[in-house]
Amino acid sequence: MPQDLRQNVIDAIQEEKIEFIHLWFTDVLGFLKSFTMDVEELEQAMTEGMGFDGSSIQGFARIQESDMVAFPDPSTFKSLPWRQSGQKVATMFCDIVRPDGTPYEADPRYVLKRQLERAAKMGYTFFVGPELEYYYFKSDSGTELLDHGTYFDQTTRDLAVDLRKDTVRALKRFGIQVEYSHHEVGPSQHEIDLRYAEALTMADNVMTYRVVVKEVAQANGLYASFMPKPIYGQAGSGMHVHQSLFKDGRNAFYDPSDEYHLSAVARSYIAGILAHARETCLITNQWVNSYKRLVSGYEAPVYICWAHRNRSALVRVPMYKPGKEAATRVELRSPDPACNPYLAFAVMLAAGLDGIEKGLELPADVTDDVYEMTDEERAARQISTLPGDLDEAIVEMAASELVRETLGDQVFEYILRNKRAEWMDYHTRVTPFEIEEYLPLL
Repeated sequence: MPQDLRQNVIDAIQEEKIEFIHLWFTDVLGFLKSFTMDVEELEQAMTEGMGFDGSSIQGFARIQESDMVAFPDPSTFKSLPWRQSGQKVATMFCDIVRPDGTPYEADPRYVLKRQLERAAKMGYTFFVGPELEYYYFKSDSGTELLDHGTYFDQTTRDLAVDLRKDTVRALKRFGIQVEYSHHEVGPSQHEIDLRYAEALTMADNVMTYRVVVKEVAQANGLYASFMPKPIYGQAGSGMHVHQSLFKDGRNAFYDPSDEYHLSAVARSYIAGILAHARETCLITNQWVNSYKRLVSGYEAPVYICWAHRNRSALVRVPMYKPGKEAATRVELRSPDPACNPYLAFAVMLAAGLDGIEKGLELPADVTDDVYEMTDEERAARQISTLPGDLDEAIVEMAASELVRETLGDQVFEYILRNKRAEWMDYHTRVTPFEIEEYLPLL
């Protein structure tokens, strides 16, 4: 770890009179973990790491090999934009290592780093720009909404407008660049778009974003949820992920001679995303509830195809700034904001790189509304669908060598065990729907 980076952190702590540091890392399911230390201990922590019991973290070590060490990454140092009990607090993300100093295979940050190193060996840097949607509720019961606006509505007399503005201000104080924010399709559904960044930085930013959105809501006596489908009959919350590869400082997806400015690299990358869409779905959409969003309609993509403007396609090539090199990118529309961003970005990149390495051919783009096609028309164009539920997604991933290689055996097997247990728990529940529909009749 560079000494100058460590010294910069120490200088910032003294200058800002910070008293405590939250050390953050993520478990395999994508939940943020934290422990707090006094600033006096930070220099030693950055040099030697902080030991903890890994057996208590979802997907981490078994009890007989539970000693783990968290190393704060000084490049992630940020001051919290709010005080806690009157004290100034800062945060740092950590890399998890074994006691001998080797990277821990089940650390989601390390999983992503391995794929970024693979891309770097091919000469590429991976940039992403996610759009995370969420709902505001008056409490965590999810029964009362704040507004009944729809897409891009200016709800002038609504608390949600101020919540969004406060959240954007907090993100900016965290050093996270925001492109814009707006009301989404669903009532009380909102979106704040983050400016694209290198993938590891963005995965850290997504974790921070989810904390900030919830903290600002809680400070106002409200509740924000990233649940993929919290309300029946309304739009689900997605995390559309814009992606691009840069090589030697230039956008490798851009080709000025192509009609749509898409390079051969971009075409093979998209082909890889499509080829592996079913097997990676358990990572980008990891909850039972995720598949309540992935249904036909509601602008949720379920059909595995690509298009230039068509929002019913799984992968879209945005045409906001045609001919502008830096803006050329592809957008994967299936992920939801409740995924683990480190693992999700890793499998996206792995699928795309596989397409590039194999020189996969991209099928023709779809210009018609895929939702309006008949099954026969979709079959004729070889348009398949994403898994229809968590069980189907489990089966697809279990057979995937690409996902196993991307995640590593430990993470791969843990996710399968965890998701099989989740599906069994859900599958055996008697739901209110069944009581309402069948009990009076049967």
